[in-house]
Amino acid sequence: MLLSPTSTSASLPSQAFWGKFKPKSKEPEPKQPPMAVARPRLLTLAFGEMETLRMASSFPSPELMAIAQDWTKPPPDAVFNLRVPVEYASIHAARLVAGPYIYLTGEDSYQIAIMGVQGIRVEIVSDAPPPPDEPPPPPVLEMPGTFNLELTPGQTVSLDVTLNSDELDMSRMEDGTLVDGAFWGKLDIVHSGDTHSLEFSGTRLPPGEDYSPDMLIDHRVMTKLATVAKPTAAKCNLTILSPAVQYCDVVLTFSSLWKPGIAWPPPEQVEEHKIKYFLRVHPGGALEHFESEMVSTALYYEAIPDASMMDPNNFIAPRNGFAMSFRDFIPHLMNVLDQLGMSLHARTAFINNNMSAFSAHKNIAYRFLSPGKIAAAIDISVTTEPCVFTRLFLIFRGLNDDEVGMFAGAGEKEANAHNWREVVGWTEHSKDPEQFRVLETSVLEVT
Repeated sequence: MLLSPTSTSASLPSQAFWGKFKPKSKEPEPKQPPMAVARPRLLTLAFGEMETLRMASSFPSPELMAIAQDWTKPPPDAVFNLRVPVEYASIHAARLVAGPYIYLTGEDSYQIAIMGVQGIRVEIVSDAPPPPDEPPPPPVLEMPGTFNLELTPGQTVSLDVTLNSDELDMSRMEDGTLVDGAFWGKLDIVHSGDTHSLEFSGTRLPPGEDYSPDMLIDHRVMTKLATVAKPTAAKCNLTILSPAVQYCDVVLTFSSLWKPGIAWPPPEQVEEHKIKYFLRVHPGGALEHFESEMVSTALYYEAIPDASMMDPNNFIAPRNGFAMSFRDFIPHLMNVLDQLGMSLHARTAFINNNMSAFSAHKNIAYRFLSPGKIAAAIDISVTTEPCVFTRLFLIFRGLNDDEVGMFAGAGEKEANAHNWREVVGWTEHSKDPEQFRVLETSVLEVT
C-alpha cells in the first residue's frame, strides 16, 4: 500500500530539528506621523495693500469667512470672495488649476488647497473699501453743560457750567460705548463759602421710552418717593409682668399723626387709630392671646409717623440729645439701659435686634422721649389697677463728620452725666415683683 507523504512523518526530520526554528518577535509598528492638517500653520489674510497674520491648526471655510468679514467689515451688499494664489496652495491643487488662483467656494476647496502646506495666503476679493486705518478720536476732557432748575413753581433758572476731567474720557464709558441720550438721576449743588461743587448720579434712560423734558420733580415729591421706598416706623415691644394670673385688656390709641403698622399677635381693630388685645397674663411674663391662641413673652407692633413731620434736626438736636461715634454709642447705650432698670437679657436683646440699624452709621445722635410725649403719639391703657408703666422710647439718627461738630457741647461725656431716669419717669416700683408692671421698649430711626 502506498501512503501519501503527508500521512506519515517517517521521511521527515525529527520534531527536535524543526523546534530549532523559532519565530522572530514582532517589531512595534512605526507610528504614523500626524496629518498635515493637524499641524499649526500660518495663515496670511490680504486685502489690497493690507495684510494680517494668523496661526491655527485649521480654519474651516465658514470660520475663515467670518474672520475675514470681521476684519474688513464690508457693507451688507458688498461682493465678498476668498482666493488662494496657486504658488501658496498644495502641489496637487495647483496642478489641477489652469489659472493663477484657487477660489474657495466651500470646505472641500479649502481643505484641498491647504493639504500638506505649512503656510497659506488667502486674498480677500471685494468691492468694499478697505477698513479705515485711522487713530481713535481724542478723549473729550471738557464740555459745556446746561441745567434748568425750577426754584419755585413757575420760576425756572438756567445754570450754565463747564465740565472738566483730568484724564477720563467723558464721551465714552470704560468699554468704549458712546455716552449720549437722556439721563435720570439726582443733582447735588453745594455752595460752601468760596467752594462750589456740582455732583450728578443717575442712569441712562432707554432709547424710545416715553419721556417729557418738561417733567420736573421738586423736593416734596422726592420726599414722598423716599417715604414709599423706605417707610419710617417705630418698632415697639410691650412686656407685661404680673404677680399672679390676671385677665386684662390692653388698648393702644394712636394720634392722628401716627398709624398702626404690622403687629404680632394680630390685635383687634377697634377704631381707625385704636387696637386692642385681650390677654391672660402669667407670672414670669407669659402672655396668652385668646384670639390667635398664641402664647408669647411680648407684644410687637409698629407705629408709622406722618412723613411730613419727620424733621431729623428738630427731633434730635444738641438741646435735647447727644452724639458720639458708633463704637462709643453701643457700650454707652448698654449702661443707660442698665440704669433704666432693664435686665441683662432685655438690654442685650434690645441692642442685638437693632444692631443692623445702628451699625449703618459712623456717628449716632440719640435721645429718649418723656412719658408725656410718648402718650401724645401712642397711648396705652390697661384694665388693671394699680399698674406701673415704664416706657423707653429711643430716637436716633446717623450723622456725618460735619454734623457731629454741631454737638460739640453734647457728646459722650455730657451723655454719661445726664439723668435719663428723670426724663423717662423711672421709679423703683418698676422693679417690684409684687406690682402689675408694663414695660415697653421702642426705637425709631429718623432720616
